[in-house]
Amino acid sequence: MKVIEVSNLRKQYRDQLVVDDVSFTVEEGEIFGVLGPNGAGKTTTVECVAGLRVPDYGTVGVLGGLTGTELREQLGVQLQSSTLPGKLRVWEALDLYASFYRAPADWAELLERVGLADKRDTPYGKLSGGQQQRLSIALALVGSPRVAILDELTTGLDPQARRDTWELIERVRDDGVTILLVTHFMEEAERLCDRLALIDSGRLVALDSPAGLIAKVGGRQTVRFRPSQPFDDSVLKALPEVTEMRRSGGQITVTGTGDLLLAITTALSAAHVVPADLRVEQANLDDAFLGLTGKKLS
Repeated sequence: MKVIEVSNLRKQYRDQLVVDDVSFTVEEGEIFGVLGPNGAGKTTTVECVAGLRVPDYGTVGVLGGLTGTELREQLGVQLQSSTLPGKLRVWEALDLYASFYRAPADWAELLERVGLADKRDTPYGKLSGGQQQRLSIALALVGSPRVAILDELTTGLDPQARRDTWELIERVRDDGVTILLVTHFMEEAERLCDRLALIDSGRLVALDSPAGLIAKVGGRQTVRFRPSQPFDDSVLKALPEVTEMRRSGGQITVTGTGDLLLAITTALSAAHVVPADLRVEQANLDDAFLGLTGKKLS
């Protein structure tokens, strides 16, 4: 079932076109990512989905076309710039937000789920960045929504807090909530998202699974190593899997496709060369974005 349908969305501020003919659908139960650099139009797109902005052109349908109060009852939103008064305690924020809904979740149980039960009486201003983001997720879920929009949720968090937040998002999806996730972090998108809309300069560049987007750049791989002894470049350049070979000091970098590692190690073994400090790098979403837009995202 399609829970979000966006068709030919367009939004302009004065003379700046920030969203230009964007279309996508989100299936029930998936984590759908909107990935792109800062200023690409990601937040404006999801604000139109949430009903916070009115598109200049195009249509947005959520849960079969719900609007107004009916939509707000089924849609949880955590915005990129959201914040709370510093003296507001955690339980007070949840109790306040729960009062906005006819059938809210048990916010005490929600505190346990997001790992903030021991911070119940802590003022918002005393929470760490990761704890504030966990509270943001709890506030987005307190209305028991079917769909949650999470915008740049892990920006500014340290690596451990970011991974803890990812685990929480996965648990939320496992509970049956469809998630529309806005991010510019490659690792976050690769780990969490079932499908991705790649957006650049307001336009939809590509729409696919992370693996599908990476496959669009041809499954490129890079192998780096230091040879145990000199050998002729033709040993590797003659391999059909190799597209490029470079020497830099004592290190050799080989780029190619297919079963590149096996081809290289077999050829080197035949030449009595042992590859030391061997590293293999697979193509990732950054490579896909570069291949599709000509720009690096990260």
